[in-house]
Amino acid sequence: MVPLGQDLLDDKVTAPEEKTLSLNLQQKEAVVAEVAKQVAGAQAIVLAENRGMAVADMTKLRAKARESGVYFRVVKNTLVRRAVSGTPFEKLSDRMVGPLAYGISPDPVAVAKVLNDFAKGNEKFVITAGAMPGQVMTAKDVAALASLPSRDELLARLLGTMQAPIAKFVRTLNEVPGKFVRTLAAVRDAKPAA
Repeated sequence: MVPLGQDLLDDKVTAPEEKTLSLNLQQKEAVVAEVAKQVAGAQAIVLAENRGMAVADMTKLRAKARESGVYFRVVKNTLVRRAVSGTPFEKLSDRMVGPLAYGISPDPVAVAKVLNDFAKGNEKFVITAGAMPGQVMTAKDVAALASLPSRDELLARLLGTMQAPIAKFVRTLNEVPGKFVRTLAAVRDAKPAA
């Protein structure tokens, strides 16, 4: 991680009231550290341009991201560039231009699904790029990644596949005593009639 320099002291963050608030050096270092921590455990980062989005829409997206285990944040590009510096996501730095929101997750499919699904219903939210360790993705690549089954779905399928032979074996074992009991009952019922 590159230490913060004097050039970052002049960065401004615009609040909804259109006032400009300056982040001091400690606040910037905290943001870089927080993002760097998320990047360290990430398997994918997705960038999306968000021009003129309503606060209510952004709140819904944040809630959906939280449910899916996706770290979602709107951060100054210069701070994120510092956070990804020296990581496998460093190649993504060239794509960090404009007002961007960042989705970061240890599950690449989850972050792609959450942001891609939201982008389908909101024209002001456009996925611009993404990355997996050492590989930069286009918006089409992110959409393709979003169409894959999630990690949980794949684990459920695997578990079902593993359980099927065992369940069949148990049913077969239960059939033997069941047939024996039915046979004894039939013999018992046949004796009084004879």
